[in-house]
Amino acid sequence: MSNEEEYFNDEEFREILNEYEQAAESGQTIFLDADDLADIADYYHLNGRTAEAEQAIQRAMEVNPQALPVLNYKIHEALSNNDPAAARGFLDQIVERDAPDYIYNLAEILITEGQVEEAEKLLRNALKDVPSDEYQDYVLDVADIYSDYGINEKAMLWINELLDTNPFQKRYWNALANAQYMNEDYNASITSSEYAIAIDPNDGEAIMAKANGLYRLENFEEALKYYERYSLLEPDDELGFLYQGTCLINLGRHEEAAKQLHQALLVANGNTQFLVEIYQELALAYSEMQLPETAIHYIDKTEELDCDHVDMKIVRGHILLANNQLPQAERLFKQALEDSDNSPKTMMRIIISLYDNKYLEAAYQLFKMLFQTVDKDWKEGYAYAALCCWDSKRYKEFMDYLKLACEKNPQEAKLVLAGLFPTDLPPKDYYTYMINKIKE
Repeated sequence: MSNEEEYFNDEEFREILNEYEQAAESGQTIFLDADDLADIADYYHLNGRTAEAEQAIQRAMEVNPQALPVLNYKIHEALSNNDPAAARGFLDQIVERDAPDYIYNLAEILITEGQVEEAEKLLRNALKDVPSDEYQDYVLDVADIYSDYGINEKAMLWINELLDTNPFQKRYWNALANAQYMNEDYNASITSSEYAIAIDPNDGEAIMAKANGLYRLENFEEALKYYERYSLLEPDDELGFLYQGTCLINLGRHEEAAKQLHQALLVANGNTQFLVEIYQELALAYSEMQLPETAIHYIDKTEELDCDHVDMKIVRGHILLANNQLPQAERLFKQALEDSDNSPKTMMRIIISLYDNKYLEAAYQLFKMLFQTVDKDWKEGYAYAALCCWDSKRYKEFMDYLKLACEKNPQEAKLVLAGLFPTDLPPKDYYTYMINKIKE
């Protein structure tokens, strides 16, 4: 759990939030300073309550538009909208140019502008003036920034510098585990989390990190054990129960999955950025239990939420397809395509749903159609097409799609096709391995 999430669970913040919500609901004047209002906006934003976040930050700006938390919020809002120019406008309003927040924000703007090495120079130069008692916090903050932007090699470089000086800090191992996870090096992430667990067997962050790594390696039985262990330590965090549910769905234990997902709903009490995900997983669990009406009930609950409604149409269609309601599913898939302006990604999601529900011929034909319409830089779906050809015994086309999958998207190839190959074989060797197997 991040420092921000810890604060949002703190009794002090809960009292401030309760005061704000009671005043807003009754139409009374809200007597809170800009810092508190910005925190409330951050809280709403974290939980996917976009409209309420915007109301809170507008109130904060009315109180004090120059408050640092307000400017931080507006900078990150601009960056999330891919508008570094607007972010620079808010950055210019920060008075203390040597403050860490100013340095961090400028670094993020430079990264967004594609000036990663300039950001690195800025951060390294500022490090010289960081007091010794703030050194580790600064380095970890920098590593978090790089991780947030997917620049995981630099994140790991900064963290390793800390580990070189003090290898017995669980905080460092957790940060490294997170960077490795974001870099899709799941085995390394698990190893780093195990070091943190060895230092503190009850460290929830490390236990969650190991569970996540195991899950990504599709070791659902072991992942479930660590998610259960996490929930015992953090019973007020819905994530532990949500991920127990997803493990149980993957293990075919759907009634148990629904129980854990309902516990996630109970714990979250409507205040979570993962509400859509919980509803979706509940829908899939009930669909597998052949209770389509109950499944659709949970998809219906997403209609008023801030989410990808095209995606929800596809999930709804998938549930109908799984319960032998093909005409209704086809109508929804058609609507999803229309709503997305015939997006190739939407088409691919629909094809995968058809494949998952054993409509192999339809999936095969649509894959061929999809790949005729996308440009040469398109990278997604080739591994799924290969698997579809394998299952329908189209072995020549399987080899063609396998080669494309490994060249264009080795991550997808490993995720989708790993079951056909030795565990330790890298995707770049899948094609050669299969050629040799055919010769044998």
